[in-house]
Amino acid sequence: MSDKAVLYELRDGVAYITLNRPEASNAVDLDCARLFGDVVSRVATDGPRVVLIDGRGKCFCAGGDVSSMVTAPDRASYLHELASTLEAGLRRLSELPVPVVAAVHGAVAGAGLAVVLNCDVVIAARSTKFLMAYSGVGLTPDCGVSYLLPRAVGQQRALELALTGRTLSADEAMAWGLVAQVAQDEDVLRRAGEVVTQIAHAATSALGEAKRLTRSSWESTRCDSALDEPATIARAVGTDEAPPLPARFRTDRAC
Repeated sequence: MSDKAVLYELRDGVAYITLNRPEASNAVDLDCARLFGDVVSRVATDGPRVVLIDGRGKCFCAGGDVSSMVTAPDRASYLHELASTLEAGLRRLSELPVPVVAAVHGAVAGAGLAVVLNCDVVIAARSTKFLMAYSGVGLTPDCGVSYLLPRAVGQQRALELALTGRTLSADEAMAWGLVAQVAQDEDVLRRAGEVVTQIAHAATSALGEAKRLTRSSWESTRCDSALDEPATIARAVGTDEAPPLPARFRTDRAC
C-alpha cells in the first residue's frame, strides 16, 4: 500500500481515486489538497471513461485536518491556502468531461461534503453520517459547500445543517437529494462498481455533455439553455456513438 495521501490508478478505462489517510479519517491537510489537485489534473490528461472516488479506513472524509490548522505558524494564511487549493481541485473534478462516481461510508463531514457535492453519482453505505461540522470548531463553510449545498438540498435545509449541527443519516441524505443511492455497508463498493461499469460501457461523450448541460444550468438562463441543448444534440448525432437508427426503431417501446 502506498503511503501517498491520495492514490490513483487507471484501469480498463476507469480512473480510481482513493483518499488514503485512514489514520486521520481521510481529513485533508495542505499536502493532501495539493496532491488531490495533481491527481485530478492527471485524470483529465489520461481521459478515462468514468471516475470512481472512495476512501480508505473507517471514514470517507472527515473534512479539513484540524490538527494541521492548529500547528500552522500562521493559521489564517494556512487555512486560506488549504481551502483555496482544495476548492480548485474539486472544481476541476466537477468539470471533468466524464461522470464521477463516489462510494462513501462512515462520516462525510465539512470539506468531505464538498467532495460529495462535486461528484455526479454518490452511493452511500447505510451507516454513513453526513454533517457540516464547521460550527463545531468555530469555522465557516469552505470548498464550495455554501454554494453547492443549497443547490442540492434547498436553502432552508442547507441553513439547518449549517446552523444547528444536524447530522443526516444516509437515508435522509438520499431523501434530501444529497446522494443518489444507499447500499448496505458491505455492498457499497460493489454497487458503486456496478454503476461505474454501466457508465463505462455507455456513450462517453454523450454522458459528458449531459453532465455539462446539467451542471451549467445553475448559471445559465433559459434562453442560453435553449440554444445550448439543440446545438449539443446536433453535435452528438454526428458522432460514432450515435449511429443511424434503424427504421423499425420506436421510442414508444419504452412506454
